[in-house]
Amino acid sequence: MGPDDLAPRRDVRPGRSLVATRLLGHGGARAVDAAPDRPAGPTTAGRHPQRAVVVSGAQRVDALVIGSGPNGLAAAIRLARAGRDVVVLEAQPQLGGAVISQELTQPGFVADTFSAVYPAAAASPVFARMPLADHGLDWVHPEVAMAHPMPDGRAGALYRELDRTVANLDDLHPGDGRAWERFAAPYLDNFEALRATVLGGFPPVVGGARLVAAMGLQGTLEFARLLLTSADQLADDLFEGAHARAWLFGSVLHGDIPAEESGSAIAGGYLQLLGHAAGWPSPRGGAGALTGALASYLGSLGGSVKVGQRVQRIVAARGRVAGVVTEDGERFRAPTVIATTSPHALLRLVGDAMPPDYVRRLQRFRYGPRTVKVDWALDGPTPWTASEARQAGTVHVGGEADAVTAQTTAVRRGEIPQRPFLLFGQQSIADPSRAPAGKHTAWAYTRVPGAVAGPDAVTAHAERMTDQIERFAPGFRDLVLSRHVQGPDTLQAQNANLVGGDVGGGTYRLDQTVFRPLPSLVPYATPIDGLWIGSSSAFPGGAVHGVPGWTAASYALARSRLPL
Repeated sequence: MGPDDLAPRRDVRPGRSLVATRLLGHGGARAVDAAPDRPAGPTTAGRHPQRAVVVSGAQRVDALVIGSGPNGLAAAIRLARAGRDVVVLEAQPQLGGAVISQELTQPGFVADTFSAVYPAAAASPVFARMPLADHGLDWVHPEVAMAHPMPDGRAGALYRELDRTVANLDDLHPGDGRAWERFAAPYLDNFEALRATVLGGFPPVVGGARLVAAMGLQGTLEFARLLLTSADQLADDLFEGAHARAWLFGSVLHGDIPAEESGSAIAGGYLQLLGHAAGWPSPRGGAGALTGALASYLGSLGGSVKVGQRVQRIVAARGRVAGVVTEDGERFRAPTVIATTSPHALLRLVGDAMPPDYVRRLQRFRYGPRTVKVDWALDGPTPWTASEARQAGTVHVGGEADAVTAQTTAVRRGEIPQRPFLLFGQQSIADPSRAPAGKHTAWAYTRVPGAVAGPDAVTAHAERMTDQIERFAPGFRDLVLSRHVQGPDTLQAQNANLVGGDVGGGTYRLDQTVFRPLPSLVPYATPIDGLWIGSSSAFPGGAVHGVPGWTAASYALARSRLPL
């Protein structure tokens, strides 16, 4: 079996580019050495610079990080704070991985190319250790974190304030709000311990101990039960009305666990709790501002980023990592390499140097559903029938819980849903810098079966998405000035970690939620000494919080001979 045999189905590799960015104090970033056949596309670098120091030529460094997404930058920052000479290598012409902003639809309309809303980042214990505000990060919170409109013109709403959420749910069905309050209050009172458990590294021993100390044995047992409960059961336990049930199910479907399966209750419930504890904010000016702050902070620590440098091979000798070789022939020597790649990509980079047993185990890693994402430039705000949705940064578009479940069931069966469930964002509602005066931006993504492949099928599904929005916001189609559509293969072509259009770094079905990328007490380690995996395919998984990269770097430091 050779490295090419390890490629997952639908693997598409993006083309090369030779673009780098240079640290220019606090004045901004500029592109240099751009290949004439692939100029850098329109970005928002001028608004929120993604700054890094250029490195060139072969060199020896203390550590290399493959990938400049939030996990790669978090890993590099952890190493640089410990005094290591670290270089980040990024294949794409723009650093940031899935956290970038571009003018995708037309000039003046800032779109978040991939991810856009960041409750986990706002709550991240990793980012909390960094002075990101000093490096330009400004979180913008919409009036309503999330709304789930229903066909009757009303919507369940998630506010940062628990009492406002309770009032909304009680208004929709008396008693449902108070039921949510009884569920949420104990976790919010002990949120630091809960956060340490859910957003800590693996194994979650320290966080678990804090949770026991904070909530007591009975409270911890209730949390353990929640981990194994379905959202369907949790909704039965809490709610009597249809609106609150759908409101919970919509948050479940940020992941790929069906609402009727074990593990879906914590998936949706924790996301709602984050809304109260940290909000569902976005960076002012675009997602790239978060990357810009991370890169700027890394630069202040002496760390370096080199973009347009695709790693072709990880070099290992006698069971130990020795460095990497890029597609352009540059060689970097380092005793530590942290790869923020997908598991299968890591196997391709290492080749035959990886022990066969580990290869077989890592090959079992499974990816989540495919995705179609659409960005729109609008002539005005989205005309939602439900007033709560007009103020929300995120809108779950799908209607009743049964309808949402039917849509996701169809995708799992390989059927194309005619009324797809959508995650819809409208960041310009709270952040006018995203669009020209009086105009607005919007985006939506949805999971799709394998049958949605190729430009025609993707375009047809984008029309279904627009039709679904029209059901809850009549007149939306008339506001569209232009749109930009990305199908599964396009997503992966721009970011190799979005394997087959999976935006979560691998499925979150129960067995793979905990054991990421495989069962191990230190899942970030590989059999090759000095080589670590720190992507969202490692525990605790996806969303933007930097924990896998930071934890992988922490383990690497702990096992090194140099002082921490």
